[in-house]
Amino acid sequence: MRNRLHLLKPGDWLVLLLAAACCAALLPLLWRGGAVQKAVVRSNGQIVAELGIDAARHYEVSGPLGITVIEIQPGRARVLSDPGPRQYCVRQGWLTRANAIAICAPNQVSLTLVGREQAYDSLSY
Repeated sequence: MRNRLHLLKPGDWLVLLLAAACCAALLPLLWRGGAVQKAVVRSNGQIVAELGIDAARHYEVSGPLGITVIEIQPGRARVLSDPGPRQYCVRQGWLTRANAIAICAPNQVSLTLVGREQAYDSLSY
């Protein structure tokens, strides 16, 4: 294929530039939920703790397989350790955005960061 950029006229470049600017301006709308307000910890589908994320702390949650440890740092949270075999929720690392979730399925524990606006997805139904 030959380089066909020379076929674009100045008006074409202007349209491409405006489209890119519109995409960049609308990008924040995709990350709804605002700033993180708290971390919600669930065990067996029930809320067991709602933790503020303004101070460092550890929180232990018991599940069918054992203890899951949640670590909170200012503005972020993660699953520090879990007795599950594959460690997917531990490997997920730090959660920093509102509506982010880490699920430790074998131990039936989940960690969700909650913002001002509720996210609706398949887990919310």
